[in-house]
Amino acid sequence: MEHLTHKRKMTIMVAIIAAMFFAAINQTIVSTAMPRIIAILGGMDYYTWVITIYMLTSTISTVLVGKLSDIYGRKPFILAGIVFFIIGAFLTGFSKDIFQLITYRGIQGIGAGIIMASAFTAVGDLFPPRERGKWTGVMMAVFGFSSVIGPTLGGWIVDHMDWEWVFWIFLPVGIVAFILILALFPKVDKKQAESIDYWGSLFLTLTIVPLLVGFSWAGTKYAWGSQQIIGLFAAAIVALLIFLVIETKVKSPVLPLSLFKNSIVTISNLTGFLMNAGMMGAMIYLPFFVQGVQGVSPTYSGYVTMPMSISMVIISSFTGRWITKSGKYKRYAMLGMPIMLAGMVLMAFMNSIWLAVISMIVFGLGLGLGMPVFSLTVQNAVRPDQLGVATASSQLFRNMGGTIGIAVMGTIMATSLKNNLKSAIGSGAGVDLTKVDPKVAEQLAAFQNPEMLLDQPRLEQLRHTLPDAAQPILTKMIDMLRDALSSALTTVFLSGAALLLVALVLVIFLKEIPLRTSNRMPGQGGEAAKPETGADVPANVAKQV
Repeated sequence: MEHLTHKRKMTIMVAIIAAMFFAAINQTIVSTAMPRIIAILGGMDYYTWVITIYMLTSTISTVLVGKLSDIYGRKPFILAGIVFFIIGAFLTGFSKDIFQLITYRGIQGIGAGIIMASAFTAVGDLFPPRERGKWTGVMMAVFGFSSVIGPTLGGWIVDHMDWEWVFWIFLPVGIVAFILILALFPKVDKKQAESIDYWGSLFLTLTIVPLLVGFSWAGTKYAWGSQQIIGLFAAAIVALLIFLVIETKVKSPVLPLSLFKNSIVTISNLTGFLMNAGMMGAMIYLPFFVQGVQGVSPTYSGYVTMPMSISMVIISSFTGRWITKSGKYKRYAMLGMPIMLAGMVLMAFMNSIWLAVISMIVFGLGLGLGMPVFSLTVQNAVRPDQLGVATASSQLFRNMGGTIGIAVMGTIMATSLKNNLKSAIGSGAGVDLTKVDPKVAEQLAAFQNPEMLLDQPRLEQLRHTLPDAAQPILTKMIDMLRDALSSALTTVFLSGAALLLVALVLVIFLKEIPLRTSNRMPGQGGEAAKPETGADVPANVAKQV
């Protein structure tokens, strides 16, 4: 599609951005609303599963669609992704319990994975690597904008409307995006020589599912050393080994192993994995600090996260332009990662709303500098006919990092909170309800659950039902819960910082190659090129690799 006129490319980008915004806003709007929704539906033990199932299904759909879109083109998959997302969002609003919520969010995840994989790859079809820097910045700005209005709007909805509208309010945007893609996006003929790797797709799915389920259940539903968890990890290893054998024998593998012989692809994907593991695993629990520890309502909780999104939007748009102008990208990753790390460390020691806002700004600045880089590095290091599968590999590692990060951080959070509460009670900071009037003790028992901190209206309602004599006891119990939760969150954020530190070390070893000014490869009238081991990259790569 590189040959299309500038005007046609712009109209296609409008369609792509509309589809991406629909998926992004429906993801960010639930962040501040989810604690309240969980408090209403019940099932805090399954809180991470609402996020994990979304990441799991989007991860699988992303990697499977990558190769298929190389064969059939991007258009049918973006349309299918929008349909899945609309259906999932519509059904989610009818959830009666946590299990229905998890199921319908899984359907949304399928749509999100398809949309994201196809959209980012379509930009690679439209523009050469040098110009992609600018558009990657624009697409990051779309995510940032959705992050600005999404959390705040989600908090406002659960404070002033029925929570179902969190999932329904942007359905018209999905319909508009579908119409735009259908009308504007060019159709690409199927590549007749390509075959579909059904067995590889099956065993890749059988690798991802037990692996991510194992991480999600470990430490929460089952012990890390339990038969169930060991069995899931063993099943993932067996499926992975079979998948690797299949990929070495099929003509058109769903995930070519030759991609990972390219050091640029491998390091970029590992960095994306660690960055998302640290970022998503820790950021998902920021509302717990704002709402649970500081007692802020969901509406104002969104205002606390807004500065991060605003700083990310501004910096990412500039970063994209700087990359396009210079053709260089490593310097921005090297600058962004330490700033992200500093922001995460600030989160670990924040003790006020203002410090939380400052940490958000710092983290957003680093995110805006570093995040646009790694899709460009992968796309610039492969042949145009591998664009879809290479982009999918990048999304796969990021999604897996986010999913595993959320699961591991969830385990760290639950374990730390449990230990902190046990220590507080053991040190005498707790309340012995056996020494309180039985009727009052029965009422106070509800305040021993940390979930109570996430539902301020219910907390205040129950507070007013207690006699004046019990108010000091209640205050002591709530303070104990908040201290335990705050300490647990410190552990979570420090764990995220450790992962970002490892990602920073990897970036140091990332080999930089000038971004190509054309999608064409050798023999197509493009720049001279020479393959690095396992993948074709430009000739100016070889000199620097």
